[in-house]
Amino acid sequence: MSIKNDTTSKARLLFFIVAAVLTVASTLFSNRLAKDLATEEKKKIELWAEAVRLFVAENDETVTMDYTLILSVIEGNTNIPVILMDEQNNVLEHNNLDIDTGDSIAFNKRVQKIINKQQLIEIRITDEITQYVYYDDSGLLRKLTYFPFIQLSVMFIFLLVTVYALNTSKRAEQDKVWVGLSKETAHQLGTPISSLMAWVDLLKLKDVDPDLLKEIAKDTERLSTIAERFSKIGSKSSLAAEPLEPALNNAVRYIQNRSSKRIRFQTDIQEAMPTVHLNIPLFEWVIENLCKNAIDAMDADGLISISAQLEGKHAIIDVRDTGKGIPKKQFKTVFKPGYTTKARGWGLGLSLVKRIIESNHNGKIYVKNSELGKGTTFRILLPVDQSK
Repeated sequence: MSIKNDTTSKARLLFFIVAAVLTVASTLFSNRLAKDLATEEKKKIELWAEAVRLFVAENDETVTMDYTLILSVIEGNTNIPVILMDEQNNVLEHNNLDIDTGDSIAFNKRVQKIINKQQLIEIRITDEITQYVYYDDSGLLRKLTYFPFIQLSVMFIFLLVTVYALNTSKRAEQDKVWVGLSKETAHQLGTPISSLMAWVDLLKLKDVDPDLLKEIAKDTERLSTIAERFSKIGSKSSLAAEPLEPALNNAVRYIQNRSSKRIRFQTDIQEAMPTVHLNIPLFEWVIENLCKNAIDAMDADGLISISAQLEGKHAIIDVRDTGKGIPKKQFKTVFKPGYTTKARGWGLGLSLVKRIIESNHNGKIYVKNSELGKGTTFRILLPVDQSK
C-alpha cells in the first residue's frame, strides 16, 4: 500500500507540534507570572498587617512620622480584598470587598468566602490580644489566573480554524485538479471516439462480419459512456427518478462479462423498491469501481454480493466481497485520493466513488464492516424519490 501526500502530512504534523509547544510554553509562562504576583501580594499584605499591628499597639517610641508612614502603608492597599478580625471572628476592618456593605447577607457571604480560602496572617498585638488578617486575590491576579485557560481556548479555536482552512484549501485544490483532468480527458477522448463511430458506419457498408461489427460498436459506445462520465465530473449533474434495479444489473452485467469465471456475482434487490434520484452513467460507474476493487481484493477468485433494500427514506445498497479485508483504522483512509494497495495506479477509484455519491447524489458511502481475510462490505445510502 502506498499513501501519497506524505510531505503534506508531515508539514501539518510539524505545524501542530510547533503550535502545541508554543501553547504549553505560553501557558507555563502565564502560570509563572501568576505565582510571582501571588507572592508579591502576600508580601504586601504581610507589610499591611505589620502596619496595622504597629498602629493598634500604639508604641510610645513611635514618632509622628512613623504614624504617617504606617497610615500610608495601610491606605496604600487599593486592590487586594482584606478583612481584619479578632479572636471572636468579629470583623474589625475591611477593605476592597467590592460589595455593598449595607447588604448584610452579601457582606457575610463575601467575608466567609475570603475566610474559606485560608489565606491569613496572624497579628500578635499583645500577649493577650491576637488579631487575624484574611485576604483574597486581587482582580489582576484573578484575571492572570484565568488567562491560561482563555489562552488555551483561543489557541484551540485557532487550531480548529487552521485545520479547517487547510483542509478546505487542499480539497479545493484537489477539486480543481480533478475537474481539469476529467474535462481534459473527456475532451481528448471525444475526437478518436467520433472517428471510431465514423469507421464503424463505414465498415457496415463493407463485407465485414456483423458479429465483429457489433462488438466494435459496443466498445465504441462504451468509450463514449466513459467520456460522458468524465465530462460530468465537476459539473452539476442532472438527477432523474430512476428504478434502482436496472442500473445495478447493468453495472454488474458489464463487470461480470469482463471478469474471470472464478468471480461469482450475486444480487438481491428488494421487490417494489421506490425510484431513486440517479444520474445513471455516474451511478453505474460507482458500482463498477466497487466491483473492480472487490475483484482486486479477492485476487480474481471469490464472491461479490450486491443487495438493495428500503430503510426509511433511503435506499440501502451493500456491496460485499470475500477478499482480503481492510484494517479498521483505514476505513476512512480508503476514500482519500492516493490510497491504493496496488503497485500501479493513482488510487482515485474510491475517492471518485465518494465524490459521485456524496456530491452528485446527496448520498453517503462508508465501510460498513470488514474483517481481514474474510471480506469487506461497502454501504451506500441514497435518498429515495418522495414525490410519489
